[in-house]
Amino acid sequence: MTYSVGFPPSATSDAKLLILGSLPGQRSLERQQYYAQPRNAFWTLMGSLFGFDAGACYVDRLRSLNARGVALWDVCASAHRPGSLDQRIELSTVRANDFERFFEMHPEIALIGFNGATAASLYQRLVLPRLSVRAAAIASRRLPSTSPAHASMTFAEKREKWRSALAPFLE
Repeated sequence: MTYSVGFPPSATSDAKLLILGSLPGQRSLERQQYYAQPRNAFWTLMGSLFGFDAGACYVDRLRSLNARGVALWDVCASAHRPGSLDQRIELSTVRANDFERFFEMHPEIALIGFNGATAASLYQRLVLPRLSVRAAAIASRRLPSTSPAHASMTFAEKREKWRSALAPFLE
């Protein structure tokens, strides 16, 4: 059985934007890094939007995002998923992260950006119904997945969708 356990959030106490994935893929789990799959466009996209070197070491990339008020996390704390594809996550095995506590500790979060449809769907199904009224009222946007499996959009198209959604946080 391939049981995956996600990472703790990467966030500062004054974070304003939370970007949520579904569950780290195999390469990310092996390296203990968010978005470690080289073909995933996440870091290239974030570097181009927030103005940092996407080729910098992992710790510096995380620091760059956090310094700009961006937090990273995943909807799933753990789940059974053979491989790295989101569609292989077995819903009955998903344990969601504790978002109520996260939002209590990060009260300035103003937007949740879902990195792909699976993250949005899992959050709406497993997390949203259990949140307090205040936490449930946080605005959210489903964004195109940065995964190489989501090849129906070009990088430029994905970048424009992300740029438009995150515009208030890019200044």
